[in-house]
Amino acid sequence: MKVHGRCHCGAIRYEAEVDPARAQACHCTDCQRLSGSPFRVSIPAPRESFVLLSGDPRIYVKTADSGNRRAQAFCAGCGSPIYSSALADPPMYSLRVACLDERADLPPRKQIWCRSSLDWAMDVRELPQAERQ
Repeated sequence: MKVHGRCHCGAIRYEAEVDPARAQACHCTDCQRLSGSPFRVSIPAPRESFVLLSGDPRIYVKTADSGNRRAQAFCAGCGSPIYSSALADPPMYSLRVACLDERADLPPRKQIWCRSSLDWAMDVRELPQAERQ
């Protein structure tokens, strides 16, 4: 499936090919802090399909507990997270689904790092809902 993404301010635009069956929600504490949310949904895109159309993401290097270092790409203007990847010659880019135009068609198919999940974030269907603020 071809996807089209952009940051909030529109300075960074990109496109890629993804397999919708590979979308996943990650509950690790790194994803919580880096997204400012209880989990982050991402989808892998092969390097050869990822095309940066405009802008130049800023890179923050995160070192995991395992010692692995990952590039965290984001827009320097608005702060939107764009992707994460290996530092050198990445085989895949882990695209942030919320920044994709096709996000409604990419529900997570699995959840990972659930041991770090926030209990209240696992099911919010019963909370009151409003169309607007």
